[in-house]
Formats: sequence, structure tokens, C-alpha cells
Amino acid sequence: MAIEPPSSIISMPFKDRIRLSLMMFLNYAIWGCWYVTLGAYLTLHLKFSGIQAGMVFGTTAVACMTSPFFVGLVADRFFASEYVLAVLHLLGAILLFILTKVTGFGAVYGVMLAYGLCYFPTIAVTNSLTLQHLKNPARDFPLIRVFGTLGWIAIGVTLGRLGIETSPSSFLLAAAASLTMAVFSLTLPHTPPPSKGASISVRQILGLDALVMFKRRSFAVFGLASVLACIPLTFYFSFTNAYLNGLHVPNAAGKMALGQASEVGMMLLMTFILGRLGVKSILMMGLAAWSVRYLLLGYGDPQGGLWMFYLAILLHGVCYDFFFVTGQLYTDQEAPAHLRSAAQGLITFLTYGLGMLIGSFLAGRAVDYYTHTTGDTTNVNWQAFWYVPAFIAFFILLLIVAFFRSGVKISTAQSAADAR
Repeated sequence: MAIEPPSSIISMPFKDRIRLSLMMFLNYAIWGCWYVTLGAYLTLHLKFSGIQAGMVFGTTAVACMTSPFFVGLVADRFFASEYVLAVLHLLGAILLFILTKVTGFGAVYGVMLAYGLCYFPTIAVTNSLTLQHLKNPARDFPLIRVFGTLGWIAIGVTLGRLGIETSPSSFLLAAAASLTMAVFSLTLPHTPPPSKGASISVRQILGLDALVMFKRRSFAVFGLASVLACIPLTFYFSFTNAYLNGLHVPNAAGKMALGQASEVGMMLLMTFILGRLGVKSILMMGLAAWSVRYLLLGYGDPQGGLWMFYLAILLHGVCYDFFFVTGQLYTDQEAPAHLRSAAQGLITFLTYGLGMLIGSFLAGRAVDYYTHTTGDTTNVNWQAFWYVPAFIAFFILLLIVAFFRSGVKISTAQSAADAR
């Protein structure tokens, strides 16, 4: 049974809109503060092997797989969202500080896993909190959520300018931001648990009711492609910053923030694109962009080929929005009304959970495979490394071309209405 929100939160004052926008800014700035630079810190500062770095990075995927349990069983049923955010970010600040004091693989892995279990539920909680306070979510939510991307960009530029991408200082900055967020959360509009007293099963939390959608061939192909697409995605986020810093590219984190800027730009064009191209064509363009970007990374260099790095980073908007955002809209449109939430939950579990976990392992293995030590000198054949995700993305493209038969287009009118 649907639970109606209190009448006091149906409409939202302008000051609350500002607070929610700042909440998104801080929440994603915290993520961007450590996520982009984690691989560089592990490999260049702590001297972890590729497999070890991949396993540590994989803790984020494990956290994404388990966070639906937390959100579904705790945040939605027992405590007000602002208090949940405050506690999670306070614990997160403590764990980020501890992370700067440990250097062994086991300790780093354990602390990062604990931190991931604290941080990643906050993504769903901030979304849920915001949506409960919007009278017109389809119109207003993107205008608030975009501040999260702006926060990611701002912190990336800050890290690059400070030159702390490979040092523990980036985690201290993240800890300070997390502590700030913990205090700020207590000022957010009061948001009682939306499903207090409602019953729910593990099957509903994981979205397993939506498995029936995989009986359709095209959707099953899309589901498989979505899991596989997270492998090249993980290659990019795990090791691009380490790669650029290893080549002594100045302000690498700041340059990588251009990827999020391009994502914002492509989001503004998505309605225009969705109205003119079918889902299959858009997915194919996104996957082709993935292959091109990895070839650009492989052939670029800090001297004459710096433009290749810029172009590879700027392609992020096409890569991510054309595949993942289009895929989310396609899933929403294809799902029956009563399974839309379950379908999104299942796709999230398969991609950011299972797909990213596989990707983290394979990316780490690939780095070690292409690392060669001669005496005291260690070199990574980065060009060969980037061929791997380029080939995987091209393989997924062929999979879509051969087996995705649906000629469906995304109805922009429907997606706006159903975004709620």
C-alpha cells in the first residue's frame, strides 16, 4: 500500500531547494575526492600490485551490492533520512581518517570495505530524501541532482590544483568533507522513513521480481551487455588517474573532471537525441565511443599527443549517457508499471554490483599482466592495457548489433512522466 507523504512536505520552500542542492554537491564531492584518485594512491604511493589495487577498488562494487539491503531494511523503515545521512557520514569521516594511517593490503581492504558500506547507501538516501520533497520530481529533480556532478567536478579540479592526487591528503580532504556533510545533514528538511511499518522481502529489495523481463530476448541481451559494459568502465575509473600521473600529466584529476562536465552537456542533449534515434542506435554509438576513448588513451602522450587524453576524457559524456542513462530509461519504459522500481534495482545490482566487481578484478589482473620488471625498473605496457577494454567494448557493440532486435525508441513524454 502506498504511503502518502505528510502534507507539510508536498510543496518545498526555496531555502529547502538550496539545502538539497548543497546536499547533492557535498555528497558527490566526497565520492569524487577519493574515487578517481584511489587507483593512483594504491599503486603509486602504497606500491600495491594491480590485483591488490583491483581488489580494493572492488570493495565499492561489494558495497553497491549490499547497500539495497541497508536502504530497504533500515533507511526506508526505521529512521528519518537526515539522521541516517548524518550517522553514515560521521562513520565515513572516521574511516577515511583511519585509511590514511594504514598501509598493509589487508588493513586497507578492510577499511575501504567498511567505508563503502557507509558511503554508498547515501546515494539512494539522498535521492529518496530529495524526491519526497519535490512537488514535480520530473521537472525539479535533475536541476537539484546536477549539483552532485558539479561537486564531483569541483573536487577534481581542487585535487589537481593542490597536487595531492597520490597522497593520503586526498583522503583527509574527503574526511573533512564527510564530517561537514554529517553536520550539515542535521539541517536538512525533516524526512520521516517513507515505508515505516510496511512489509518487504529480500526478493523485493533485490528487484528479483523483475527477472521475468529477461524472458524477452532483447532485454536479456541488454542486461548481459550492461554487466559487460561495466568492465571497461572500471578500467577507466580504476587506473586512468594512475596512468596519467605516471606519465607526469599535470593536474590529472582536474583534467579528468572534464569528463563529468561533458556528462552534464550530453544530459542536456539527451531529450533531443532520444526523440530522433532508437535505443539500439544510441547504445551502439555509446559503445563505439568506449572503444575510441581507450585507443586514444593508449596512443596519447604528454607531449605531442596530449589532445588525445583530452578527447578521451571528453568522450565520457557520450560513453556514459548514451549507454547507461539510455539503458536506465529503456529499462523503465520496458518494465510493467508495478515492476519499474524492481527493474531499476535489479539493473543497478547487476551493473554497479556484479559488473563492477568483475571489472575491478580483470582490470587489476590486466595491469599486472602488462607490468614488467627489469632490475629495479618497473614498466607497464599501458598501450596494450588499454587495448583490453577497447576490445571488450567492441565485443559488446557486436553483441548489440547481432542480437538486440528491438527497434523501440524512448518516449520522452513517458520518461518525464514516469521519472517520478
